[in-house]
Amino acid sequence: MKQCYFCSQNLKDVDYKEPGLLKRFVSAQGKIIDPQHTSTCAKHQRRLARAIKRSRAMGLMSAVRK
Repeated sequence: MKQCYFCSQNLKDVDYKEPGLLKRFVSAQGKIIDPQHTSTCAKHQRRLARAIKRSRAMGLMSAVRK
């Protein structure tokens, strides 16, 4: 099983102001990809989902990509 991306990079926090990083974990339809495909641990998946939602609310990421 692959290791969590955030654990392997020693990233403590998932920042909502980095849409380039967050786009790796969002599908083409704009949905958050489940942790079974992205190999993120439960702690970082919760933080990732929160960061993606905040980024969408701030307008840094679009909710629906075309």
